[in-house]
Amino acid sequence: MQIEFADRRPDGDHALVIPVAGDDQRSIKDFGEGLGEALKRQRFDGEAGSVAEYFAAAGSGARRILVVGIGSSGLTGEAAEKLGGTVAGRLLTSGETHAVIDLADHGGDADAACRVALAAALRSWRYDRYRTTLKDKQKPTLDKVTVVGGGESAAERWRNRWQPVYDGAAFTRELVTEPANVIYPETFVERCRPLADLGLELEVLDGAAMKKLGMGALLGVAQGSVRDPRLLILRWNGGADGEPPVALLGKGVTFDTGGISIKPAQGMEAMKWDMGGAGAVAGAMLALAKRKAKANVVGICGLVENMPSGTAQRPGDVVTTMSGQTVEVINTDAEGRLVLADVLTYAQRNYKPKTVVDLATLTGAILVGLGHEFGGLFANDESLAAELLEASKASGDKLWRMPLAESFDRLIDSPIADMKNVGPREGGAITAAQFIQRFVDKGVRWAHLDIAGMVWADKAGTTYDKGATSFGVRLLDQFVEATAER
Repeated sequence: MQIEFADRRPDGDHALVIPVAGDDQRSIKDFGEGLGEALKRQRFDGEAGSVAEYFAAAGSGARRILVVGIGSSGLTGEAAEKLGGTVAGRLLTSGETHAVIDLADHGGDADAACRVALAAALRSWRYDRYRTTLKDKQKPTLDKVTVVGGGESAAERWRNRWQPVYDGAAFTRELVTEPANVIYPETFVERCRPLADLGLELEVLDGAAMKKLGMGALLGVAQGSVRDPRLLILRWNGGADGEPPVALLGKGVTFDTGGISIKPAQGMEAMKWDMGGAGAVAGAMLALAKRKAKANVVGICGLVENMPSGTAQRPGDVVTTMSGQTVEVINTDAEGRLVLADVLTYAQRNYKPKTVVDLATLTGAILVGLGHEFGGLFANDESLAAELLEASKASGDKLWRMPLAESFDRLIDSPIADMKNVGPREGGAITAAQFIQRFVDKGVRWAHLDIAGMVWADKAGTTYDKGATSFGVRLLDQFVEATAER
């Protein structure tokens, strides 16, 4: 998608988009009675995301006019994104190649204009690599969006701040969308190697290196697969020398059968996106590097495949984590927390972060509580929780705070080891978070984001079509900007 900014409407063939705030229809006064009558017939009321179409006579300039509601509050961040996403969703396969979104009557705010463009670009993202028989009407035609009236700084703001975020989100979507025979631990790393050209430092540990470090929990998950696990470390040093980095950790189970505690066959194909946490970390690190964030950040992805085989770990096995704590593996399908336990210990020992945020498609239980509307936020620090919730609101990657308590922690005590990897069915997302918290060092601010309901969508949203959503990329980028960079 080509994004441009202009101070007036361009000449040439295009679809014209006119935003209307609630019942204030001054923006359409110059288009005559025909457009007004079309709005009445389509019962257009200016509600955010509502659309009315009008086709003007040939020779009258833009022949297709879209009037899009932005709500009575005007062009706020959320309304701006709904505008851009609505336009892209409506026109992507319409036959139109160029959309012009005229914001001239709505304040000339550069960031609002960029948010319109960002949503349009994100909503237009598709991955058609394996689709060889698409009919012409199914193929995207819209390849250019021009935003008019964003002010002189809009183009620079887009280039330096928002284009990198789009690039990071697109990278995450690519990783999450690819099938598991294409993306597995080794190839995930290979897709990330070009990030070194952006100034990121890459380090990769294989299974043998992790065995020397004592990562028995992560390796226990990986031992049933022919795919060797990987630990991928991405470092961005944009802050002050010696300043401890913010640590972003991602669960990267590139395919999850459940292991010996095997999942039902129906729907198992979706488990290619069980590496959505690692995908989000990789995309966020790309965005931070591209926009040259003034912060020190380390992203660490624990990459494994969880398979059943003659070498797979069994329910009842006891593993020793890198921290030295032991775990009785009750359910091999509760594997993500085992991976994160060792990733967390590695991060703390090697980088001494003051703040750690982990992202994981960890539990089905979080969907029972929050559905596909919010990611679950667990934190051991009130200020960190507040910062993440604020970043959630600003970015659109919505979070909801969940509890942690000693009473839940006791539910994962084991009679033969330091802990077991699952508790009872009730409160499953909470006991999973309690498990991870047992590996957090004293004095470290830690948050766990359970994003199982958010990385993949079965229906289109404002900024994504069906499929990978890139949830977490914008959240982490906003969090770093609002905290570590300030």
